Amino acid sequence: MNHAIKKNSLGLALAIVFLAGSTGAQAGLQEGILAYKRGYFSAALKELAPLAEQGNVKAQGILGEMYSSGSGVSQDLAKAVFWYRKAAEQGSGAAQTYLGMMYERGISVPQDDKAAASWFHKAAEQGHGEALYILGGMYERGQGAIQADLVQAHKCFNLAVAVGFEVAQDNLDEIEAKMSPEQIEKARSLAKEWLAKHKPPTHSGPLK
Repeated sequence: MNHAIKKNSLGLALAIVFLAGSTGAQAGLQEGILAYKRGYFSAALKELAPLAEQGNVKAQGILGEMYSSGSGVSQDLAKAVFWYRKAAEQGSGAAQTYLGMMYERGISVPQDDKAAASWFHKAAEQGHGEALYILGGMYERGQGAIQADLVQAHKCFNLAVAVGFEVAQDNLDEIEAKMSPEQIEKARSLAKEWLAKHKPPTHSGPLK
């Protein structure tokens, strides 16, 4: 067997090992997620903990939830923050939202409205409904690092409803009573511009 054939054979062998490992990891992830959803937390932890250590963002996010709620593990909010941060830094909108909540409330991190708003904004940019809803409330009240702005609040509530976070509909109705027709039109225009620049989530609905 010449050098070129040996090299190609080695490359094929490595590719097969890599694919086998990826398939196994994917199977472990799905098993872990299914176990978590069914409430089999010990089984979920067994599957997900190694994947989280390897950098799997979904596994990291679920571990954050498990340590936050004490599901299958002793409640440990510091570990919840650790895993939420790992997932948030990889772009998980849900983890960014939950990490923002930790900063907003000062849970196992120093209370920091600026950091909270930053994480909420990152998640909202991805169309995460709960983050949009929270930001809407912050803009409505003028909370922490965010100045009161009814137009921005309306935009956030509107987008939250559009991506399927229906709870925001009541807030949208209430805030419109405080706004002029011009403000409402501007807010709707901003929401449409946002949707034009972002890929709408799968369960998006019409703007209102």
